[in-house]
Amino acid sequence: MDYTYLEDNVRRVREELKRACETGGYDPEHVTLTAAVKSGSVDEINYLHRACGINHIGENRVQQLLERYEQLDREGLSIHFIGTLQTNKVKYIVDKVDCIQSLDSEKLAREIEKQCAMRNRIMNVLIEINSGSEISKSGVEPADVKDFALHVISGAYPHLSLKGFMTMAPKSTEEEYRQIFGETKRMCEAIWAELPLRDEPMQLSMGMSESYVPAAAEGATMVRVGRGLFQKPDEKR
Repeated sequence: MDYTYLEDNVRRVREELKRACETGGYDPEHVTLTAAVKSGSVDEINYLHRACGINHIGENRVQQLLERYEQLDREGLSIHFIGTLQTNKVKYIVDKVDCIQSLDSEKLAREIEKQCAMRNRIMNVLIEINSGSEISKSGVEPADVKDFALHVISGAYPHLSLKGFMTMAPKSTEEEYRQIFGETKRMCEAIWAELPLRDEPMQLSMGMSESYVPAAAEGATMVRVGRGLFQKPDEKR
């Protein structure tokens, strides 16, 4: 099958990210393009990795990850879990992913700690922030992020390594996205500066297919793009 449309999509997205970073005054190398692969096939994912230089993917669903894990070309591939994660599913993925971006509760932190301790491994995590305080969305409320971050690094979870924060934003205009992402970045930077981790680089995962441009312009270090990478030429963007 001809997968050159994936190359075209990657080229376009990278160009848009470059322009967005320049608009915001950031180095384009500052942001990592992560393929949100919920709608992609194994062959498409492997093509993105082998032929297009996409070395980070984000999985939303535990079952989908398990079904195709062995078929993925995993050499040089970093797999992140970016969807809502139920505690009873943690045990299935902690030996398969490099980072859990959706840490949103003490209950989940305890389970990740338990499962990683059993396997003697450290799990990188991002705290998910509910930037829009949407009832339908998961994530820690902005007012509670600092206390939760302090708790995560308190020593209670020695097998968790906090690397930063992740957020989604309510569907908005580009101007509104920039405001939300800008406020989130400033909040996260202020919190990070008060943590013992302050000398380490802070990861900030924000922006998806409809919002990666304003996210990059506001300083995201990672964007999670699905439809924008996997759409075929005959599909409306």
